[in-house]
Amino acid sequence: MPRIASIFPGQGSQYVGMGKELYERSSAARELYDRADAILGFPLSKISFEGPGERLKQTGTTQPAIFVQSIALTRLLDVGDAAMAAGHSLGEYSALVFSGAMTFEDGLRLVGLRGALMQQAGEERKGTMAAVIGLTPEVVAAICAEAASEGIVQCANFNSPGQIVISGSIEGVRKAMQIAKARGAKLVKELVVSGAFHSPLMDGARNDLRHALRKAAIQDARIPVYANVSGRPVRKAEDIRTLLEAQLTSAVRWEESVRNMLADGATTFVEVGPGKVLQSLVKRISEAAEVRGIDTIEDIQQSVPA
Repeated sequence: MPRIASIFPGQGSQYVGMGKELYERSSAARELYDRADAILGFPLSKISFEGPGERLKQTGTTQPAIFVQSIALTRLLDVGDAAMAAGHSLGEYSALVFSGAMTFEDGLRLVGLRGALMQQAGEERKGTMAAVIGLTPEVVAAICAEAASEGIVQCANFNSPGQIVISGSIEGVRKAMQIAKARGAKLVKELVVSGAFHSPLMDGARNDLRHALRKAAIQDARIPVYANVSGRPVRKAEDIRTLLEAQLTSAVRWEESVRNMLADGATTFVEVGPGKVLQSLVKRISEAAEVRGIDTIEDIQQSVPA
């Protein structure tokens, strides 16, 4: 029997039209979207289904949009047999709701607040991010340390072998980009983002999120969720609180998470939510792993054995 790991995408996987078919064809999905609109106080469903794209790209909208679609899909899938879960950045909240550590409503309130706080932090403390392809984590970390004389910069995402994202002040990141090119990186590309996510420039957002996490109703998870901050499984409620707070300013250890899930017996990775980003990363980490994605009604129908 395959051991399934359910994995949930983060910011960057959104697209206009996401979730529209689910809303039209499923009463369970429609109920979630209607509840989300009421809780958030703005028409998330309309923006997800119709755009405009610029509004959907805003961090405060993107995060709840991806979260709601992912959770809607879990309500339509027979995914009770998943042995473990993980999510990339924002996706960790989807994984925690899926694992029973928090309700949809509590997860949505946290995600809505997180997105708004991160958007605000990005406006107050301008920063940027860049992808560095073809260098080892140790080399990129050393480059960031060297570039720190110009400004804040650190590793933000360890996504897959040779694919690392750095984050920080504009000066710090661009200095690190120059050094990385000189050190032989295959590709160095600044990303179009609204803030320096997973860096100390998110400290302001972290303080406010901490208070919300303390008040939130979080339970022990029914299955292990592999945390971004450590790459290791977590189930206890207090550990989840601590790690979610730290996640805002810490690197996402996605490659390590996937390797640990593989070591713990995962054979099949099912990406639940928009896009195929995580499927691609898992295949780069392990060619032997089976990967598939669930994004539409058709995907759900194809996932049901004949």
